[in-house]
Amino acid sequence: MTSNEKNRADLGKDPARVSGMFDQVAAGYDRTNTAMTFGNDVLWRAATTRAVAPKPGERILDLGAGTASSSASLARSGADVVAADFSPGMLAEGERRHGAMRNLSFVQADATALPFADAEFDAVTMSYALRNVNDPKKALRELYRVTKPGGRLVINEFSTPPGKLFRGAYRFYNAQVLPRVARVAGTNGDAYDYLNESIREWPDQKKLSAWIREAGWGDVAYRNLTFGIVALHRARKPA
Repeated sequence: MTSNEKNRADLGKDPARVSGMFDQVAAGYDRTNTAMTFGNDVLWRAATTRAVAPKPGERILDLGAGTASSSASLARSGADVVAADFSPGMLAEGERRHGAMRNLSFVQADATALPFADAEFDAVTMSYALRNVNDPKKALRELYRVTKPGGRLVINEFSTPPGKLFRGAYRFYNAQVLPRVARVAGTNGDAYDYLNESIREWPDQKKLSAWIREAGWGDVAYRNLTFGIVALHRARKPA
């Protein structure tokens, strides 16, 4: 594949293809997300930051950080934040935008084999990234491993709207409108075809909660945002 060809991941979620796809959309990623969510991505990011509740002096891992918008939001609290992602293109864009923040560092990382020590972080979080991992259960176990006893987990992920009528309208939007919005915004529309497929096949809120418990986390709970388009999952590692 040449650099000019569009990279399209599929539900096999081969890491190289997924990483390459995100490399290609990095420059316009945030702009497209804001357009396709009608600005709700800003509200969801704020809700995630509040749920993590970062404090000065804490060490926090933002896994699947993308362009590090969420990482920067966390770092403004004074916490020491690591923005980790397996897409070098996304990390490069994040470092270009937020690299001046002294308490924000960037690490290329595979979510299923994290390059961090056991019990290294006070809190770990992922936003819209667990769905793209080829073994999400293993990623949840890795997040558990690198979190300190008593530490916090926050997962913000696209989910299943509980209302039948809204769910139908949402799926139509994802299938028919979202890729067109991406193309108008100048982004690889094929990447957003994959996005729709990955959302459609992703487990609902209760099943993801069960996966989190299976990984060892306690106090597992979730709440829906914007009618369940996304769900904010929270848990804690037993002390």
